[in-house]
This record gives sequence, structure tokens and C-alpha cells, in this order.
Amino acid sequence: MHMSLTARITRWPSPFETDRARETLDTVGTLPDRAGDLVAGIAGCSPYLRGLIEREAEWVRHAVEGDPETLLHTILSDVNAAQDADLAAALRQAKRRVALLTALCDCGGVWSLGEVTGALTRLADLAVDRAWRREIATERQRKRLPPSEADAGGFVALAMGKMGAFELNYSSDIDLICLFDEGAYDPGEIGQVRSALVKAGQRACRLLSETDADGYVFRTDLRLRPDPSVTPICMGMAAAERYYESLGRTWERAAHIKARPCAGDVRAGERYLCDLRPFVWRRHLDFAAIRDAHDMRLRIRDHKGLGGPIRLDGHDMKLGRGGIREIEFFTQTRQIIAGGRDESLRVRGTVEGLNRLVAAGWVPADVAETLAEDYAAHREVEHRIQMIADRQTHELPDDAEGFDRLAAFMGTDTATLKRNLTESLSRVSELTEDFFAPTPAPRSEVDLTPDQARIVEGWRGVPALRSERALDIFDRIKADLLKRLLSGPRADKALVNFDGFLRGLPAGVQLFSLFEANPELLTLIADIAGTTTELSSYLSRNAAVLDAVLVGDFFRPWPGEAALTGDLSTALQADDDYERQLDTARRWARDWHFRIGVHHLRGLIDGAEAGRQYTDLATSVIRSLWPTVQAEFAGKHGAAPGRGAMVLGMGSLGAGHLTARSDLDLIVIYDADGADSSDGRRPLPARTYYARLTQALVTALTVPTAEGRLYEVDMRLRPSGKQGPVATALSAFDTYQRDQAWTWEHLALTRACGIAGPPGLIDDVDGIRRAVIGEDHDAGAVLSDARAMLDRLSEAKPGGAWDMKAGPGRLMEIELAAQAMGLLAGSDARAPAAQIEAGKARGLIAGALAATLSEAHERLSRVQDAKRLLVEDRLDPGDLGAAAEEMILRETGCGSIAELSDRIDEWAALAAKAVREVLHAER
Repeated sequence: MHMSLTARITRWPSPFETDRARETLDTVGTLPDRAGDLVAGIAGCSPYLRGLIEREAEWVRHAVEGDPETLLHTILSDVNAAQDADLAAALRQAKRRVALLTALCDCGGVWSLGEVTGALTRLADLAVDRAWRREIATERQRKRLPPSEADAGGFVALAMGKMGAFELNYSSDIDLICLFDEGAYDPGEIGQVRSALVKAGQRACRLLSETDADGYVFRTDLRLRPDPSVTPICMGMAAAERYYESLGRTWERAAHIKARPCAGDVRAGERYLCDLRPFVWRRHLDFAAIRDAHDMRLRIRDHKGLGGPIRLDGHDMKLGRGGIREIEFFTQTRQIIAGGRDESLRVRGTVEGLNRLVAAGWVPADVAETLAEDYAAHREVEHRIQMIADRQTHELPDDAEGFDRLAAFMGTDTATLKRNLTESLSRVSELTEDFFAPTPAPRSEVDLTPDQARIVEGWRGVPALRSERALDIFDRIKADLLKRLLSGPRADKALVNFDGFLRGLPAGVQLFSLFEANPELLTLIADIAGTTTELSSYLSRNAAVLDAVLVGDFFRPWPGEAALTGDLSTALQADDDYERQLDTARRWARDWHFRIGVHHLRGLIDGAEAGRQYTDLATSVIRSLWPTVQAEFAGKHGAAPGRGAMVLGMGSLGAGHLTARSDLDLIVIYDADGADSSDGRRPLPARTYYARLTQALVTALTVPTAEGRLYEVDMRLRPSGKQGPVATALSAFDTYQRDQAWTWEHLALTRACGIAGPPGLIDDVDGIRRAVIGEDHDAGAVLSDARAMLDRLSEAKPGGAWDMKAGPGRLMEIELAAQAMGLLAGSDARAPAAQIEAGKARGLIAGALAATLSEAHERLSRVQDAKRLLVEDRLDPGDLGAAAEEMILRETGCGSIAELSDRIDEWAALAAKAVREVLHAER
């Protein structure tokens, strides 16, 4: 049988404000002597508790006569019995009374630290459970949460941190991870379930956290969930498991030591934590966790400004040197190190963890005993600091009055309090600091310069290496990787580029596992890192493309456009969700795009072949996506009126030579064939229909999704350019090209090629193209207009010696001359070399000049193709890695970069002379 609270009082505070203490006693009324001293001491030290005592005076008067365990049970039972409509008020009353009861029992020496924190935690558990169950029931009543036989709809709240370990402090936030069991629902319901539970969680948080006339219950923090900036506040268990398996960090493992299902479907939560054990508890002795814990401590100190010697004024009892967190880290880190092998160490409480570590031989008994005593003392000080004003603070006072108040609240004098604090904080710091001081990292098998060593040492902090599993795998491949990176002539450059690649990776487990299982990929990575910063950066953002290297046909001959189109079309048809189809197209294209780049980089194909393959790839993407876009659009607005629309490729796409970074120049041409509008549930006029359909295609190609974007699209080559409609009627296209188009538009038409759409419509457009080009053009006018265009090109500021496109005799000038010859020759040729050959056949250019132009175009194109693979903007030869330099020299047949630079100037000078002779010739 329990004794009354009064009978168990062994100590009490000294009232700091005696007048306030007397006023509070007058409000409460007559109390037994020891109870009166206790209440007066609390009221005279804590303005917050004084207000609660006066509000709950009658309850306090009866409480000191009862036994505290029964009182706590009654408080919690009243909450359980409360109706949902009355829950907010019931919880706030319970919070006031538990706050008073634990303060009386703590300050009176009635309860131990564990009993005090346990009472606070039991209230938090009940509050969370009642709040969420009420709001989940509301979602069910509103038919937003599908039916399920699972308890609480499969929802579970994991109590984290101090709440999980039954160690809540007096004015603690509660840290929760909210999950639901996807297995309790059909797969198609998961999105609806998640949305309903997010809404329920938002309301439950407000119920607990908002302050009203009755106070608040608990400040609730949901940010310990995986990747909180982008994930919903309630996520599926399977999704959370995937995150921890691939991205989980040491601090998240440490947090899960204390994780405990506290509300909702507790059994489902226990199953989830059981499944998560391999993440929290590694099978091997995990000494790397010591370094991570040390780094975490230092980051906290640096961020909070808590480094340096111990000074009591304003010292943080939780995060500061020698504080509570030091003891928790000391305990949890040892548990992580050995808990994978020794299940006895898998406990939540800090003191219990210390005791288990002693039993297992990991910590000397006297050290554990000292830390446990100091932990209890520090927690008591923490509680008194928080009780004063109900503030979630851990900082000691920073003035004399504050210390005097705290000392009175502790039942001691200020000098003794300061002496005891100095001794205990110093003692904890001394016992824990040696353990955390990191040992020097083992030397790599590869000899590194000091600068290289600094780069390698910095890798432990990158996101891709934040999980233990990633670190384990990377440590096994690091020596081999470094050897390959540093074996080339520009080792420092390769290492810097790989550093950029590694830092750009969002995660590393899957990729490093791929490297470990397929060492040949390390050579590829070393080649790419030895190429340029740009390619390494691209790969870090799209590391999934490396999976394609392992596919059996990665190094087989190019399949061709028809096979590619069939492959992508099949993949798109396998899914009827439009957004997922767009993602599928992006993943598919990314893999093939990477394949072309790797083949080009390694010399398996040259620039000309790479240009053809990039064109095949873009063509297959458009041909496969166009029906998908049309079907999605038709679902809203009906089938396309008339004969439909076709996509005309212009520029480099039409000419059949794209680079690694080419935009797509497109024109969409339609034939409504007399139809006024579509016939869907939301019909549109024909012109509007095709304009919006065109915009839908552009969006499908350009919009960034979770898988990135496909291409940039330029539609300025359509009739009337920016001023014209985005989709052009066939009849209008015919009329415009025959009667209104400028010379430059006819020149552009020489490179046009039908890409996608109804075959008959493609043939009609091509017929218009051939008819326009085949007309008897005024040679003088064409050449005059071409010379004016040449003058405008000459006025443009060139991008430097390594700009292959702009400048005298560079690609834009050569292609202008080639298009002029193709137009005047009435040739169906689209590629510059074929147009130049057609000009020679018609006597528009002498054989020697034709050879000069064709050779210059080929050579400059090879440099341009390599450049567009290697860099995004300007090429700086000094920035090229060994593999990149080797690639460019291989493409051009030069022996050195200096020789290539001279040859570029030579090719351009000869081409500039030839262009001007062609365009200034008399006809």
C-alpha cells in the first residue's frame, strides 16, 4: 500500500520570493507542515508553477494527502474517459495536474528521476494516442480514409529521443515519426491513405501544440522523419525502410536506439522496428560510428557556440561541454558499436544502457556509476531550469539573481550549486572526451600528396557517404579507385573532378555496390573524372545511367532509329499513367544518351557517328512521345480534327547531326481538312486544338520531372517566327513558303525533315519543301540576302579561339554557304557536305573550294562534337583532363593541343575565304 505524498517528502526548495510563497499558501489553504513547506518552496521559486497551484488549489490540497501513483492513474484514466469533443480541455487539465504532481514529487524527493520522466512520458503517450485516434476517426467519417481492419487504420507514432526512452524532461517537446502500414490497404489506395493521415496528423499536432486559455499539451516535432524537407508528415513504413537502407546516417541510427511505438497500431510499429534492426544494429563492430558521433558533437558545439572551456553563466546543460548529451552520446555510440552482436545492449534508457555496457565489459563499473550519478544530477538541474517559467531551455542563468533563484529551487546555496556544477561538468567532459577523440585515419595504400589527402579526407562529410552501409562499401573500393584516378598524367585534375562527382551524388549505397560488383566501372569513372568537370557533374546528377553500362547490349552495334522507336513505344504503352510515361521516356533517353557519350569518349565511335546517333535518339523520342501526347490530349478534348498533325525537324535535327547538348528546332504542321473543331467532352476549335496540342508536346519534351528533362525546344523557325501561331495549318504553310517567306526561311527549309505524324501528311509537307526548293530562285537575290546574313554573323561577338560555331570560317558561316548552294541547286540534300556537293555539281562552287569547305566543316564539327560532350559552355584547353585531351586529338588527328589550335585557325581561315568567294560570285 502506497503512503501519501506528504508522508514521503524528504526535501523541499527554499522560497526565493517569500511574499509570493505566502500568497500562494493562502490561496491553497491549510496543508500539513511538510506539504506546506514544499508548496511554498515551489511557489516561491517558479512563477509558472505558482500560477498552476493557484489555478488548481483545490486539487493540490487533496493531492498532497493522496498517494502519487494513484493520483497519476486517476489523471490518465480521466483522459481516457473523456469524449472526443471534450478532449482538448481534458488533455490540458491533465497536463496541468501531471506538471504539478511531478513537480511536487521531484522537488519533494518523492520520486526518482525515472519515475518523474516516466510520468511525463505516460501522459505524452496517452495524449498522442487520443489525439491521433480522434482525427483518424474524423477522416473515416468523412470517407477520406478507406476502410481497414488494422488498429488506428495502420497508423503508428514512434516516440523518439527522450520520449521513446521514457526520459521526457519537464518542459520537453515530443519528437515523433508518424508512419502507416501500407499492407493494411490495397496498393491503389496508398495515395489516398497518405493524404488522409497527413490531414489527421496536422490537426492532431494543432490539438496538442496550440495554446489556449487552458494552456497547451505538448509541443510536437515531426522533423525526425526521413528527409523532412520533402517527405509528408506521415509516410509508409516500406518507404521509410527504403530510405534508411540506402541513406540512413549514424545520427538516425542512434535516434532509433530509443524509438518506441507509443500510439496507434503499436504491434505494426513493433514489426516495423524489428524489420529496421539491420539498419540500427550492424553485424560487425562499428567503430566508424565513433568518428561520426565526434563530428556531430563538434558540429553542434560550433553551431551553438558551445566550444571552449566550461563557464557556468549561460552554460547549456544539454549540449554544452560535459552536459547531458555527452553522456547520451557516450552510451549510445558504444551501443551502436557492439549492439549488432550483443542483443543485451539494445535498450532505450541511458542509465540502463550504461548498466548493460558494464555487464558486457564495455565500460568500467566506476565510470558508468559516475556518469549515471552525474546524468541524474544534470537532469535535475535541467528540470528546475525549465520549471521556473515552463520554457524548453537547458541554459544555466547568466546573472546572479538567476543563480540565486536556481540554488533556492535546488534546496542549496549558490556557492555550493556552482561548485557542484563545475565539478560534475568537468568530470563528465573528462570521462567522455578521450573516448570521442578520433584516432588518426589509417593510411591509404595509395601515396597521396598533402593536397590530395585533404580532398580524400573531406569525402566522409558528403551526402553520398552519410550512411554506414555506403561508408563500408566505399572503404572497400577506395584504394582501387584512387589508383585508377591517379594513374593518368593529370592526377590532380582527375581527383578534383571525381570530388565534384562524389559531392553531387544524393546517395551512394546503390552506386558503390555497383562499383564493387563491377570493377570495370571504376575505370569508366576514372576516365570520366579525367575528362572534365562538366561530364563528372552530369554523371553525379544522373548516376543511374551507370546501370545501363551493365546491360548486355551496351557495347553492341547501334540498333538504329526504328528499333529505338519500337523499344520506347513499347515501354510507354506498358503504363497508362501520363506522368509516369514522361518519367519513363526520360530514364530511357538518359541511358541511351549516356551510351552514346561513353562510346564517343572511348573512341568506339567518332563525332560523325555520334551526331547520327544523337539524331536517331531524338527522333525516336519524338516519334514515340507524339502519339502518347496526342492520346493524353484527346482524352480531354477529343480526337484531332481532320488529318492530324506532323512534327517537322529543323536545323541540326533535320540535317541529321545533333550533339550531346543540342536543342531541338521543331515546327508542328496540321491539316484540319475542313473540320471546325474536335469532338471531345471539352471540344476546341481546330486552330486552338492544334496550338494547345503543340504546347503539350513542348511541355512533354522540356518540363523537368523527377527524372529530369528531355530536351530544350526552339520553335522560332516556324512561319512568322515568334509572331506566328505555334502550330501552322498545312495550307498556310504552303502559301507562306511559296509567297511570303524570306530567303533565310527558304535556306532553313533546306534542312527540314519530317519526324513524326501521319505518313501522308509528312509526304505532303515534304512535297511543299521540295517544290519550294526546286523553284527557279533568283541567284543574285539569294546570294545578296546570304551576304547580308553573313555580315550579321560577322558582327556577332565570337566566343574565342575555341568557339567552333561563330566567327569567320566557322560552322555557322560554312553552313550558311552550304544552304545557299543547296537552295540554288534545287537539291533535296539536308546535310552541309551533301549540299556543298550539290553546289559543286551545279557549278556553284569550284571543286577545290568545295573540298576546302567540306574538310573544314568536318574537322570543326569533330571539335564541336567533342566540345559539346565535354563542356557546357566555353572550352578551356587547360581545363581538359587526360581522357578529354586524348579524345579531341584522336578525333582531329593532331599530335598536341597546340597543333590542333593552329590547325583550327588554318581550317577557319581557308573556309572563310571560300565562303566569301561562293557568296560574292556573280551569277
